[in-house]
Amino acid sequence: MFLWLSDGRDKKTPEQFQDVSQGLKKLYRTKLFPLEDTYQFHDFHSPSLEDADFDNKPMVLLVGQYSTGKTTFIRHLMEQDFPGMRIGPEPTTDSFIAVMHGDQDGMIPGNALVVDPKKPFRKLNAFGNAFLNRFMCAQMPNPVLESISIIDTPGILSGEKQRISRGYDFAAVLEWFAERVDRIILLFDAHKLDISDEFSEVIRALKNHEDKMRVVLNKADQINTQQLMRVYGALMWSLGKIINTPEVVRVYIGSFWAQPLLIADNRKLFEAEEQDLFQDIQGLPRNAAIRKLNDLIKRARLAKVHAYIIISLKKEMPSVFGKENKKKELIANLGETYLKIEREHQISPGDFPKLKKMQELLAGHDFSKFPTMKPKLLEAVEDMLANDIARLMTLVRQEEAAMPSQAVHGGAFEGTMSGPFGHGYGEGAGEGIDELEWVVARDKPSYDEIFYTLSPINGKVSGAAAKKEMVKSKLPNTVLGKIWKLADVDKDGYLDDEEFALANHLIRVKLEGHELPGKLPEHLVPPSKRHQEIDMGE
Repeated sequence: MFLWLSDGRDKKTPEQFQDVSQGLKKLYRTKLFPLEDTYQFHDFHSPSLEDADFDNKPMVLLVGQYSTGKTTFIRHLMEQDFPGMRIGPEPTTDSFIAVMHGDQDGMIPGNALVVDPKKPFRKLNAFGNAFLNRFMCAQMPNPVLESISIIDTPGILSGEKQRISRGYDFAAVLEWFAERVDRIILLFDAHKLDISDEFSEVIRALKNHEDKMRVVLNKADQINTQQLMRVYGALMWSLGKIINTPEVVRVYIGSFWAQPLLIADNRKLFEAEEQDLFQDIQGLPRNAAIRKLNDLIKRARLAKVHAYIIISLKKEMPSVFGKENKKKELIANLGETYLKIEREHQISPGDFPKLKKMQELLAGHDFSKFPTMKPKLLEAVEDMLANDIARLMTLVRQEEAAMPSQAVHGGAFEGTMSGPFGHGYGEGAGEGIDELEWVVARDKPSYDEIFYTLSPINGKVSGAAAKKEMVKSKLPNTVLGKIWKLADVDKDGYLDDEEFALANHLIRVKLEGHELPGKLPEHLVPPSKRHQEIDMGE
């Protein structure tokens, strides 16, 4: 159990929390929720949070147009079908499906799901039956789902199909999920890359959550290298126009299913990209507490700005006559109100809600009923951001140190963890790892020719002599210094013929684009040194 001390100024007894989740819940209930409730934050931005929002496992949201491979991607991760799964070239997933861990296979329909206090979906009730009839939970015993939950979404429509109303606000539902998930994966089909109007609208709705967003260019094995380069460039150009930020979204290229590659030219690229994406997903449980803390901070900053907007609008309202005209005037000049609040309270422009959306929402409210300034509520949130969050961050670090390393296990994550099909196995510094012969011996005769031109004394060359030869590689001194440290196995400041050959082997490894090992692997230790009990280097 960790002690989290309260601020010394209030002289209260130190509060005790079992974990970070409990601390976040307490902060939200006692300091942030009263401000949200008073200034109608939930009507404008986001429903109130519940305990399940802080307790739930990390969630991954998959978004993409139909037939980009969202459902297949989930099946690939879990290596198992899930209840309600349908795969096809046309729009087959017409529902939001929360794929979660359960003791038995089963389906929970949306209306039953939103009344379960243990699930983080209760506030989805606000989207009505049209949505709830298209929402369900697929439960199953799967090791991947012990660490994360995955949200499958309906395929985003294009062409004439997107003109047909879904009966609920699709972009708003995705934005609700985006606020609560840990990772948003946008899937694109490399074979037929287009971004429909509805998909553009969805991406813009997710714009405030770019830190969670990753892009997957799927089915990349269906096109050759030249076509892939063109598709990748077109995708980056299209995303740049929609997201409109200088930062580049991380794009993973590959074919995320368990079928043979149609065009295997880029196999190594696909393997490296898949490994990077898997590592990103595997890190979600470890970073879940930080993500929830970060989301609470973002929410608190928005709630504080929202309160200032409501207070400012209330202050400008006449007490008796002309209320409606004044309301229209204030909505039209909302941008000026933003600037005034920004100057008065030193608030960053990026903390304000979108102007157009805020104007639309304000049109349906009676400004005369808005509350006036309540300094204590604002001070509580300021204190939370300035003091409480910093202490809770310390608790997060303590919890991480006390807990074993958390990662997603099972399914596709196990396939490349170890063994000969692990990423990078037998490549670079790992070359020759399972061979009986010392791998450096293959090229040692050519290295020996160079070695004996350096006039070795007692079978060894000095650092100065070796340096003249090693710098011909044009590698920076920082890299050559590390190679020297790895190659000087006996740490005597000289290199014998085997150590010199090892140094040249490591130079080749680096020149071929591989990373150097942190310490010398056992299979690279020269045969004459293997009997010695020596430090292999850091």
